[in-house]
Amino acid sequence: MLRNTLETVTEEDFHKLLKSGKTPVAYCGYEVSGPVHIGTLIAILKQKDFQDAGCRVKVLFADVHTRLNRKGEQEWIDRMVKYWETCFKSIGLDKADYVLGSSFQFDDDYVKDVLELGLNSTLNRALRSMQEVARDIEHATVSQVIYPLMQIADVKALGADIAYGGIEQRKIHMLAREILPAIGCEKPVCIHTPLLVSLQGPGCKMSSSKPETIIMLHDEPDAIRKKVNSAYCPVEAEGNPILQVAEFILFPHLGVLKVERPEKFGGNVEYKEYKSLEKDYLGGKLHPADLKETVAKTITEFLAPVRKAVAEIGGYPEK
Repeated sequence: MLRNTLETVTEEDFHKLLKSGKTPVAYCGYEVSGPVHIGTLIAILKQKDFQDAGCRVKVLFADVHTRLNRKGEQEWIDRMVKYWETCFKSIGLDKADYVLGSSFQFDDDYVKDVLELGLNSTLNRALRSMQEVARDIEHATVSQVIYPLMQIADVKALGADIAYGGIEQRKIHMLAREILPAIGCEKPVCIHTPLLVSLQGPGCKMSSSKPETIIMLHDEPDAIRKKVNSAYCPVEAEGNPILQVAEFILFPHLGVLKVERPEKFGGNVEYKEYKSLEKDYLGGKLHPADLKETVAKTITEFLAPVRKAVAEIGGYPEK
């Protein structure tokens, strides 16, 4: 459950939860605001870790949050929910409970919780919690202040013991641990994973408006190969998106990475752990071109079920 995570707040609470004898409920929420890509894939696979460890996993498709954060109109959001659920299930998160935000976020008790949370947080604190997730935070709307309070109320509404997310969710989660007791809810364990670097390198933001910066889960093989071949890939580990894909996606869930190359370039080699691959790469025993070819081929095969499933529902729902 904790492999490839950046932090657990707190580890003491986490181990206490596991020893309690209850089946932990692990939850993560998603704005359905763009294509599901390999950055999201880290989160999907972490929730699959929770699923495989025996947790009850709840996936919240935050349609109301998506609208509040100014990401799209409702009709398009509805089509996106179907696309997102298709992606998640086809990658193996098939035992999760998929919950739509609008199915409970207008209930009286929920609205009262949001209002009570508002009494226990300052305007500045709510805005600061949104710094890593909001669009155009310098010109924040009132809806973007309501957003984190709703996300915190979701923890209680879904009965979550574990609030999981990428590290960009940390400020909201820390606010949640601080103010949830005000509405009679215990502090959740908060687990965070790293964010993938853009394919164009650390200085470039992943963006669906710049397809070259991301691999979408429904991308065709030729598109994946082209994006990987043109990706930033220095002979160093820090900020290397290709090594990150190997470390956080391929090794944990495939267990092996097979490099196929001519004998004159060292012949085929099979890596059973990420550190061995990284050592050979940094030591010059594995060429960047061979690393890219291997990652492109392997991620293409890994995502084949997603391409098939998305095609069956008519493809990605463009605005």
